[in-house]
Formats: sequence, C-alpha cells, structure tokens
Amino acid sequence: MFTNLSAGAIGIRGASLPETLDLARSAGFEGVDFSIGEAARLVDERGLEPVRGLFRSAGVRPGSWGLPVDWRGDEAKYQEGLRELPSLAALGVALGCNRTATWMLSWSDERPFAENFEWHVARFRPIARILDEQGCRFGIEFLGPKTLRAGKRYEFVHTLDGLLELARAIGTGNVGLLLDAWHLYTSGGTADDVRRLTNADVVTVHVNDAPAGVPIDEQVDNVRCLPMETGVIDLPGFLSALASIGYDGPVTPEPFSRRVNALPPQEAARVTAEAMRRAWRAAGLE
Repeated sequence: MFTNLSAGAIGIRGASLPETLDLARSAGFEGVDFSIGEAARLVDERGLEPVRGLFRSAGVRPGSWGLPVDWRGDEAKYQEGLRELPSLAALGVALGCNRTATWMLSWSDERPFAENFEWHVARFRPIARILDEQGCRFGIEFLGPKTLRAGKRYEFVHTLDGLLELARAIGTGNVGLLLDAWHLYTSGGTADDVRRLTNADVVTVHVNDAPAGVPIDEQVDNVRCLPMETGVIDLPGFLSALASIGYDGPVTPEPFSRRVNALPPQEAARVTAEAMRRAWRAAGLE
C-alpha cells in the first residue's frame, strides 16, 4: 500500500492534475487521486502519452478516480453517466489506475431498508458490470456515525459487514470497500474486522483521527483530525491489519480539519504528509 493525496480532502480546491502532482511530489506522497473527467480533457488536448508523462515526471502514481456517474440523480442523468463510463474507465486503466469509488448515505427518508437495498443494487450493478468489463474495481464507502442517522426515518447500511453484503448482492465480483478508518471506528468496528478481509475486499482506503473526549455515538462526521493527531482511532492497528491482508492500494488522508484547510496548499500537503509518515512508522511500515 502507498500514501496517497486527495487535494480536496485537505481543503485544496480547484487544483489541476499537474498542480496536484506537484503538491504530492513536493510533500512526499506516493500517489494522487484525480478526476477522470479532467484526465479525459487533458488527453483530448495533449494526447495519452503526455498525460502519462505527467505522472512519470512527478514520480507519483495514480491512486484512484472518483466515480463519474450521477447514480443518485434522475434516470436521464444516470443513463448519461452509464453511456460515458466505458470510455472513461478504459482511460483510467490506460493511465495505470483501475480503482474508482463512491459513497452512499446511511439513511433514507423515502425508502425502508429492504426497498433501499434493492434500489442501490439496481443502480450499482450496471455501473459495476461496465467497470468489470474494462478491468476496473469499484469501491463503495459506508458512513458510520450515528449522528448522521439521528432523526432520519429509515436507517441504511452503515457497517463494514453491511457493505460487504451489498457487494455480494451486486454480484459482479469487482465491488468492495472504500474503507475509511473514521467510518469503521464510528460504526463500532476495529482492526480485527479488517483482518477478516482480503485484499480483494478493499478497493481504496481513507485515514484520519477523531476528536478526543467525544463518545463514539456523538462523533460528528465533518469534525475530524489528522492521522495520529489524537490517538482516538487506532490507526497503527488499522494500517497493520491492512498490511496483514496484503492490501496493495492507496491510503488517503481525509482529516476534514479546519486547521489544515486554512493552510496554503503547499503547507497543507506538507503537514498532512508528515502525519502520514508518523502513522506509517507507528504501524511498522517503514
């Protein structure tokens, strides 16, 4: 596995792919998340090899790309996304990146659990089939915090096992977890749950820490900390568990930290990379 930068996850907005690669290179990240739509536009303008060359020149590998299908929207937008997905997925593979991911709500005010489950299977299965045909893997993120579900009419999948059940129901063989240490922690999961997995179950990973002094059931989703900042989340154990199952993908910090978000881009990347190096050392990965 390798350290991976998502510029948006540390408050850097509007950074282009070349700018993101430069930030990652300067800070010492090994990979980057990127927009497959932006990559397609660059390929149209410059050609495939020059875009591949951006990664080579920076010495930074592609980590994952966000799913470019509006699967939550109306049928017309959904179908439009499905039509565009084969070529975009093929481009991801051509750039050396076969991992894409999305997240889903842990509640609904409209559909009871069983109906919502079937709705998600119906929306995700065509996406997963197209991705599988292009040799891509599809990660889905569950949201763990109880505070997200409070006051909602119906709960939905919000645990690791629940997401794995959804992946099995989709049934294409290429669907797994976008596994976030925060959501595992707030759902009551531990590193032992990670050790039950295989590398094939985990498509991509997010890491972070949680504020100290806040009970698990009172943690708020967008109030987090840098990896290793508080020690509330057992990040060394989490990373060690991933290493034990042979996970070989990107590990991306997603701290949602107001302090980090307020920093200039280069400083935000540097501070976050230092936090990742501390986590790597604590997990015995260096």
